[in-house]
Amino acid sequence: MENKEPQIIIATDCGSTTTKAILIEKKGDTYRQTFRGEAPTTVEAPFEDVTKGVLNAITEVEELSGRKILDGERIITPAKGDVGVDVYVSTSSAGGGLQMMVAGAVKAMTGESAQRCALGAGAIVMDVLASNDGRADHEKIERIRQLRPDMMLLSGGTDGGTVTHVVELAQFLKAADPKPRLGASYKLPVIYAGNNKAQPQIKEILDDRTALIVTENLRPVLERENLMPARHKIHDIFLEHVMQQAPGYPKLMKMVGAPIMPTPAAVGTMTEKFAKANDYNVLAVDIGGATTDVFSVFTGVFNRTVSANLGMSYSISNVMAEAGLPNLLRWLPFDIDEQDLRNRLKNKMIRPTTIPQTVEELQVEHAVSREALRLAFEQHKALAVGLKGVQQERSISDAFDQTASGQSLISLMHLDYIIGSGGILAHSPRRTQSMMMMIDAYQPEGVTMFAVDSIFMMPHLGVLSQISEKAALDVFYHDCLVRLGTCVAPKGLAKEGANILDWELVPEGGKPVSGTLRFGELLHLPFAESKGKLVLKPAKGFDVGAGPGNSREAKCEGGQVGLILDGRGRPFELPKAHARRIAELNKWYKAMEMYPA
Repeated sequence: MENKEPQIIIATDCGSTTTKAILIEKKGDTYRQTFRGEAPTTVEAPFEDVTKGVLNAITEVEELSGRKILDGERIITPAKGDVGVDVYVSTSSAGGGLQMMVAGAVKAMTGESAQRCALGAGAIVMDVLASNDGRADHEKIERIRQLRPDMMLLSGGTDGGTVTHVVELAQFLKAADPKPRLGASYKLPVIYAGNNKAQPQIKEILDDRTALIVTENLRPVLERENLMPARHKIHDIFLEHVMQQAPGYPKLMKMVGAPIMPTPAAVGTMTEKFAKANDYNVLAVDIGGATTDVFSVFTGVFNRTVSANLGMSYSISNVMAEAGLPNLLRWLPFDIDEQDLRNRLKNKMIRPTTIPQTVEELQVEHAVSREALRLAFEQHKALAVGLKGVQQERSISDAFDQTASGQSLISLMHLDYIIGSGGILAHSPRRTQSMMMMIDAYQPEGVTMFAVDSIFMMPHLGVLSQISEKAALDVFYHDCLVRLGTCVAPKGLAKEGANILDWELVPEGGKPVSGTLRFGELLHLPFAESKGKLVLKPAKGFDVGAGPGNSREAKCEGGQVGLILDGRGRPFELPKAHARRIAELNKWYKAMEMYPA
């Protein structure tokens, strides 16, 4: 395309069940999302052609907008008057997304680097094989055979080091002779991103059995990860091999004006662009029926994890099993016996599309969502770490602080922004419910701003940012993000009722408001302005981001909920005694006007 920025863009996201289309138009200097349409995804019989769902979703946009976009099955480009669009882009997770298996020489080192590489590229990691994973040789071979991934990523060793482990892994791979998930007629793509010295041997072993692609080492030296070259290769293979097998994709690939991205990779790209544009540390979560994706950008480092067994409908029983019933029950402000709760959750699993009919049912669903978000975040923190196996220089102060290398990059005190998406966060009856679920699940510290993605537009915008970063960011700010507000949570513990924070909120161009926060209370202040400033003076021993007892000024955003002052303490513990816990929950839920009285 010549340097002219597109003025009118149509974008689709082909999900596993629904294909969503949005129209974006440049109004004056700013891009805005104007119309949207959706249709069932058509990868399965009887259609077996993903483009049918795409055309149906675009047809709905045509009808709503009055703009003619399609000529038969062709998208009219470029736009002239109210006919056609300048460019069409798409993401896709239809057909189960991108499923990979990764192998690394040492599980805690190369294995984890390989996993981060694959997850960052938008894949679901089915298994991590390693020389030291405790499985016998025949078990490894059997596992490779069973899984039938879309592709494999093989890595191991630093450049120029020993080659034995990674060569051994390649031998297992050859012995297993795995078949890819889709299309038995072609060879399984294998990306080799390990010790460069082993390349000749790897080629000799795997070249005739697999579609081998050799790229730069993921861990060229112990103290550095180099994930991008392999991530790009995963993306290329996804388009060339995997997408080619899925019904109707070759047609879709001819229609688009930029490469199709896996949905999660596009959401990750958008999260990164937002973090970079504002110089924020950002946490984004997409909670679905079957899986929960968590994205973070901390100090410029991007990470993504997929909790494939945590979700609100298909995976609801896993949440129950993993969290344990006591952890679900602790959020409910009424008495319910365990069997009753079990039955309600099983019902949701077998009828995933039902929605709560009573306030109690809604509260049960919100309890599950808190635990799913919390557990997915725990998994994310475990993977989003500094490198393991690295001798870091240690100072005297480090010697007292005996944390091993491989510490999580996620610091709640330094987290600026949390973005929630997925049905339960985007469509809860009251916005305050979404914000409180995220506060309870993540327990942010200091000052944190919150928003939700109104209609899960992040995938469309991520793929669009490849063509026009301005268009993607404009729509992200104006139409995608629904600002909820800001949470202030002093870190520390005190006696119930003790004064822990003097606060003042100064809205841009408005009258300041101030007050005192006591330990154990939640204060809710409507604050709809887009920007403001907080002046915070914590009590001795309490930290709001400048160290214990130190005052701090911070910028904040208002929104549909406003300002929440969370005086429940960090680490936040619910009362152990049943009656007292129910009383506290009711007090907090009432303060936040979370449910109808």
